Amino acid sequence: MLLILGYLAAGINHFRVPAFYIAIIPPYLPHPDILNVIAGCCEIGFALLLIFNKTREFAAWGIVFMLIAFIPVHMEMVRNIPYKLGDSIVSPLILWIRLVVLQPLLILWAWWYTNGKWGRKIV
Repeated sequence: MLLILGYLAAGINHFRVPAFYIAIIPPYLPHPDILNVIAGCCEIGFALLLIFNKTREFAAWGIVFMLIAFIPVHMEMVRNIPYKLGDSIVSPLILWIRLVVLQPLLILWAWWYTNGKWGRKIV
């Protein structure tokens, strides 16, 4: 339930404060506004699909792959230390923890919802 609420809130946040997310999209990726909308829709969609037994595994794999796709965002933030987000400077320690500790833990948590079926066909 916590995973569902977390991704639902995160997805909605992409639409509440798009500037925050657009600001962290690496400059080499085109159309950050569209990428933000896609990410928000995916987070909301996967959260809703986690609710149902029939779609839970598919949604969990979607989250796993989405989190992997987000790794370049976190790498870019670390690469640009000191990272300025709006008027604030994000601590290098926070950026490294996000990349090296939190992101893998989030991936493992979503993977747990796949019932540990690594490599199993999702359909």
